[in-house]
Amino acid sequence: MLKPVLQPRKPVERRYLSVSELNRRVKKILETHVGSTLIEGEISNFTAAASGHWYFTLKDEQAQIKCTMWRGRNQQLKFRPENGMQVYLRAKVTLYEARGDYQLAVDFMEPAGLGNLQLQFEQLKEKLQAAGLFSAERKKAIPINPARIGIVTSPTGAAIKDITSVLKRRFPMTQIIIYQAQVQGKTAHQQIIKAIEQANRRNEVDVLLISRGGGSLEDLWCFNEEALAYAIAESQLPTVSAVGHEIDFTISDFVADLRAATPSAAAELLSADQHDIMQSLDELNAQLLRAMNQQLQAHQHQLHSLSLRLTDPEPLLQTHAAKLDNLLSRLQRQIQNNYSDKRHQLSNAHLKLIQLHPEKQLSQAESSNQSLSKRLLFSFQTLLNKKQQQLALTSAQLNTVSPLATLGRGYSIAFQKEQLIKSTADINKEDPLVTRFKDGTVTSKVLSVNSEKESDT
Repeated sequence: MLKPVLQPRKPVERRYLSVSELNRRVKKILETHVGSTLIEGEISNFTAAASGHWYFTLKDEQAQIKCTMWRGRNQQLKFRPENGMQVYLRAKVTLYEARGDYQLAVDFMEPAGLGNLQLQFEQLKEKLQAAGLFSAERKKAIPINPARIGIVTSPTGAAIKDITSVLKRRFPMTQIIIYQAQVQGKTAHQQIIKAIEQANRRNEVDVLLISRGGGSLEDLWCFNEEALAYAIAESQLPTVSAVGHEIDFTISDFVADLRAATPSAAAELLSADQHDIMQSLDELNAQLLRAMNQQLQAHQHQLHSLSLRLTDPEPLLQTHAAKLDNLLSRLQRQIQNNYSDKRHQLSNAHLKLIQLHPEKQLSQAESSNQSLSKRLLFSFQTLLNKKQQQLALTSAQLNTVSPLATLGRGYSIAFQKEQLIKSTADINKEDPLVTRFKDGTVTSKVLSVNSEKESDT
């Protein structure tokens, strides 16, 4: 019996994968079969690279995974992640082939618990903007340095303390009326709406400030209610919104006629600095004094020019005397009017200052005003007397050289055919001779002419 001949086995060919090929296959499996998914976790080891990319670890109580969020994706976020922050992610499961690290490529992120509120905020903002509530055309002008400011806020909050402190420092005469309302909680926006409606019904303030201090998005949420936005838009009083800190924005800020970064900033915007006002008054007073001096100098120059142009003294003196009397009367009336206006303004200021009891300052101001008024009137009277004396002296000098004065001393003047007779040689016996005296003329016929040198019969 023949035994079969055994053939030698061929060696099995084995194919070994490289590390790169293995990582590439695993990456493809992860991205194909797992793909994009939604994940919740806590951020740790957060790093913002110079390239703009973010690297961090997402973890829970039992596990963790590395994450990457490229610059093009993270620039679309409206917040910056921090270590310890709980977040919701939408990410693609992948593998970093160079190190074989299993990781997430994140394309969307929002804070856990706040994402819904932020979405509500953005949706309501778009709705109200489309309705025209943010339009600049519907916003009312804010009055400059209003006398009465209404404040819708909590009477015990930090905002009212900051506002009153700034107003007391800058312009203590400003009156404040507080319309009390809760500024946090589920029903807070209803109380704020009632306060705004009350302020409009009473119509006792010049501007309405809606304010509260800083807080989280949830703390400030009552200022993001749609009903409150329409109440602010329908207010007949100009409105200013000052909610939270400078980085906080609410729907009220967009609807109000003016948004202030903080309550203190709102008080700065609505009040003038009393020191600036006093400086402006001093500058106006100096301008008034300079204008009066220039006017007096101009009249003096005009009077001097007119005196040089005098020909016949009598009519010119009468004309200038009338002009001087008129100018004097107008100047006295102007001074009296200015003085009355200043006394009236001083009286009004006195009434305002009495409310704040600055009696000593008011007394000093009134005494100074009276002293300045007396000095001004005395200086003007002295100048007027001097000019009248100069005018009288000039009149006397001109009268001395006047031909009329020569006739008044007994002399006479003779004319023939309106020609002045200066010598007997100028006389024509055929023409009548007119002799002028101080009070009239005499017409006579020449019978003979006698000369000191020769006699003509």
